[in-house]
Amino acid sequence: MAKIVEAVPNFSDGRRPEVIKSITDEITSVPGVVLLDAELDGDHNRAVVTIAGEPEAVKAGLFLGIKKASEVIDLRTHQGEHPRMGATDVCPFVPISDITTAECIELAKSLGEEVGKKLGIPVYLYDQAATRPERVRLPDIRNKHGEYEGIKEQIATNDDLIPDYGPRRMHEQAGAVAIGVRLPLIAFNAYLATDNLKIAKRIAKAVRSNSGGYAHCRALGFGIAERNCVQVSMNLVNYLQTPPYRVLETIKSEAARWGTTVTSTEIVGLVPNEALINVARWYLMLENFDKDQVLEIRLDNALEAQASSTGLKSFIDTVASSAPAPGGGSVSAVAGSLAGALGAMVCRLTIGKKQYAEVQERMSELLKKTDTLKEELNTLVKKDADSFDAVMAAMKLPKDTDEQKQKRQEEIQQATIVATKIPLEVMRHSLETIKLAAEIAEIGNVNSVSDAGVGALMGRTAVEGAYYNVMINLPGIEDREIVDKIKTEAESILAQAEESVKLARRIVVEKIR
Repeated sequence: MAKIVEAVPNFSDGRRPEVIKSITDEITSVPGVVLLDAELDGDHNRAVVTIAGEPEAVKAGLFLGIKKASEVIDLRTHQGEHPRMGATDVCPFVPISDITTAECIELAKSLGEEVGKKLGIPVYLYDQAATRPERVRLPDIRNKHGEYEGIKEQIATNDDLIPDYGPRRMHEQAGAVAIGVRLPLIAFNAYLATDNLKIAKRIAKAVRSNSGGYAHCRALGFGIAERNCVQVSMNLVNYLQTPPYRVLETIKSEAARWGTTVTSTEIVGLVPNEALINVARWYLMLENFDKDQVLEIRLDNALEAQASSTGLKSFIDTVASSAPAPGGGSVSAVAGSLAGALGAMVCRLTIGKKQYAEVQERMSELLKKTDTLKEELNTLVKKDADSFDAVMAAMKLPKDTDEQKQKRQEEIQQATIVATKIPLEVMRHSLETIKLAAEIAEIGNVNSVSDAGVGALMGRTAVEGAYYNVMINLPGIEDREIVDKIKTEAESILAQAEESVKLARRIVVEKIR
């Protein structure tokens, strides 16, 4: 399964759809980034955007979105109900598929460093990416210090406000941004049949964590002028331990205490499917209900199983078509992934056999490594094709003015560097598959030694094929320091691969004979 990360940047403008569209257009200009949702709230004057995709692509798209927001949103004139400290107020990464929290934290740090350095915007790492205990909760950074105006006054003198990245001064127009990592969050609001703001605030205090309420609930009371009512606005940061139905029942009880009722609720942005299933299970008092009973889930699972059986044929047919991508780079990554797969197969055919008891522990270690390489190289198949598409997209940018020409050239350079580094990464991983294949052939199940040998050959093909793709891209990079560094590493890997495959071949041939 490919690595997928979600990000939910919140922008401080919910009244100008054209502004938010200009930001999301920048974000999705990066190949591999998908816009899932963009919800605007005029009263809060805030937009909640949800995107997903391959981790590096999402990070690149977020940088462009933060940059655009700093140009089109001005915190000096911003007014709205929701607390805020930046044009891009908060930007959390959410691990979705085949990616760890630790990897997401590295993404958050990398994005924060880039935003601070290139855009001059102070960056605070929060939640699971926090560098200080007092910065785990976003309100303890933003609300505690008076939002944009208060932080602007204190940032230069208050050591509690030293940013993790960027200057120790507020960006005049864009303010500051909090970048972090969290679990899927549910933005859940309950509307009350009253315009008494005190009641909403009392109920919010009753359910939020820092005043004795639910452990994973953050809540505030707001007045909603256009509906002539008030709202309890919540973020449920762990919907499994603090589910929406439990909080809602408490809000209903508290509302009755103050002589009012809940008229309706809403979810802002996206919600995990499991959360809604749990709500249905609770309110309907279902027994022995399994999510696989949901028609759409059963259908998706069936279609996914069907697609996996035809995926290889589809890939081969696409390679054979007139489309320039996927091409040799992606095919090289496939070869590397197959090299890892063959190594993993021999490990599995060795583990558990009595005659190989002495190497069980080492084979288990080798299995973890080969499985990881298989997945990483499989991910690079699509990344290589996407990087080619990005270069083509950059070349199609307008070049009518000097400014457009400069931007086009910068985009071409950035895309070309990425398109060169991806096959270099294929080379690195594929070299490891060859080295592992040699050891697996030496100590693994002798009846499968030929499979280990084929794995080494596939790894060798992957290394050389990726080398070709590195070298053909190098002339397009203007930075000679980058060119020399990449070329030196690529040639070193190619030489190591040649030596490693010779060793593997010798071991395999000797055992076969």
